Amino acid sequence: MDFGPIRIDHIGIATHQLDDTTGFWKLLGLKQHSEDETVLDQGVMTRFFSTSTLNEIGDVPAKIELLEPTADETPIGRFLNRRGPGIQQLCFSVGNLTGLLEHLQRNGIRLIDEKPRLGAGGQMIAFVHPASTGGVLVELSQRRSDE
Repeated sequence: MDFGPIRIDHIGIATHQLDDTTGFWKLLGLKQHSEDETVLDQGVMTRFFSTSTLNEIGDVPAKIELLEPTADETPIGRFLNRRGPGIQQLCFSVGNLTGLLEHLQRNGIRLIDEKPRLGAGGQMIAFVHPASTGGVLVELSQRRSDE
């Protein structure tokens, strides 16, 4: 079954304030994307950074996503209260999100989202429960046609 190509899209990092950690990523040489985005459904404000616009083979490089909660009782707010700032999720970009979710479900993988939903940047996303991944929250996103 072909759900790809599959590539690392971004690593999500929970932070109390986006500006608290932005300086480091800029000092490292990463480029901040143009605008922050609030995803109301998830109660989070996001800020993305990348190493460049395209890598040597024409793919969009993996990004860093900073995640600031809009309230304490949001998924990121609860994560920060339990674990403190740090890596919250690993996101893979796929070509066929619906097909991959069905495939994972048929093979006994526990999903948080059985159907794709709208995420940051207008991409369709779904989360796989850490109980099925060795303790890592995995986000799956479907590439937009312009990538």
